[in-house]
Formats: sequence, structure tokens, C-alpha cells
Amino acid sequence: MTSLPNQTKRKLGLVIDLDTCVGCQACVTNCKEWNTGGHMAPLTDTNPYQAEVDGVWFNRVHTYEVSTLEGESRTLNFPRSCLHCEDAACVTVCPTGASYKRTSDGIVLVDEDKCIGCKLCSWACPYGAREYDVFEGVMKKCTLCVDRIYNKNLDKEDRVPACVLTCPTGARHFGDLGDPRSSISKLVSARSGQDLMPEMGYVPTNKYLPQREKTASLSLATHHATARLQPLEDTAGATGLLKWVDNALEKSG
Repeated sequence: MTSLPNQTKRKLGLVIDLDTCVGCQACVTNCKEWNTGGHMAPLTDTNPYQAEVDGVWFNRVHTYEVSTLEGESRTLNFPRSCLHCEDAACVTVCPTGASYKRTSDGIVLVDEDKCIGCKLCSWACPYGAREYDVFEGVMKKCTLCVDRIYNKNLDKEDRVPACVLTCPTGARHFGDLGDPRSSISKLVSARSGQDLMPEMGYVPTNKYLPQREKTASLSLATHHATARLQPLEDTAGATGLLKWVDNALEKSG
């Protein structure tokens, strides 16, 4: 089995703001476009114009309707991709060393030359972040666009993952979550960023910023004044919205 590094020099990752994500799928589209010709290319599509469509996607956005205490509902757009966990089970179950976590920046990658397509990593990942390419016979996943973020041929402001670059609402942020002085770490602290499924113990690098309470500014919308999510029991650190998402993902899995 594959070993994890004791520590990494940096912890590069994403912070996703659930309050500003509008579910437009721009991040999904640009991720697919960039990575189809990038580090893990190609991203296979099968029967793209037929009923049994399937394919490899590194980033997906799910949309849920969440009930509020006032008996109304609220839309939650939830992007999902690899979380580049500190204690990544997808790495430790790999029998060939194909799945590995980089010491330099903490990014979890797949070496396709070593991958035998056994799918152990996909079974070990509770987030559904591993994708099996039926034509290539190997596992693929989000790379945080390693071929962009270190590409000196690009302007500095473009050296971010494709999903971050294309987000029209600024809901996606990229940086070093291992540096408490970084702007992304300060954002997590200010907005009480949370892990997804912390009870699993994998310590995701990526964080989610919960939706804010919505308050009406017009008297005509007084009955919409405060949309609070149904309180959910906190059994392992996740609260409110993210605990609800945890439960939804467990049921769908």
C-alpha cells in the first residue's frame, strides 16, 4: 500500500462559498475544457448525445432544496470535487503507488503509468471524487490544475485552477491553507469554514463556507425576513447546512 507524507510544505486547496455559488456550471464546463487537454487528458465521454450518456468529470455541482423553519425553501448549490485530504484513504489503499500525495504542495494525484484500474481508491473515497475512465482503464481525478498553477507562460493572475478562474460570482478561492497568514486562511477563519464529513477523519484540505442567513430589506418581504436552516444534530463537528449535505451525500452514495 502507498504511504502518505508525514507533512507537506504547503497545503494548496480550494475554499468554496456556498452563499455566492449560483449553480451556473461554469466551473464544471471550464474544468472539463481545460483538463480534456491537460495533465490527466483525455477526459472520456461515452454516448454524449444519447440516453446512456456518461463520462469523466472532475467537478460537479449538485442542487438541493433546503427547508427553513418558516416553512419556506432555499436553494443550495453544492460543488463537489477532490478535497485533497491530509489523511487520504484513496492513497493508502492503492496497491501500486499510483495514487500519491505530493510533499511539496499536498496535492493528491494519480500516476496513470502505475494505475491498474482496480478502483480501490474510488471505494475508499467517501466524497465520490474518483472517476474511472472506461477507455483508458485508469482512475482520474482533480489535480488542482497543476499544469496551470505552476505554468510561468501564463500571467500570474491566471495561475489558478480553471474552476476558480471562470467563476462569475467569485464563489471559489484558491491558495495555501497551511499558511494561517494567507488570504484564503483568513477567509476560512472569518466565515467559519468547515470540512465536509469531518466524522470520516480524512481531514479535507478544501473548505466550505456556509450560507449566510437571509434578511429582507423591504417591508413587503417581512415574512421572508430570516431563513434559518432546520437544526440538525451535530455528531462529529459538522453543523447545520454542511451536516445536511453530509447526510444527503451518504444517502446518494
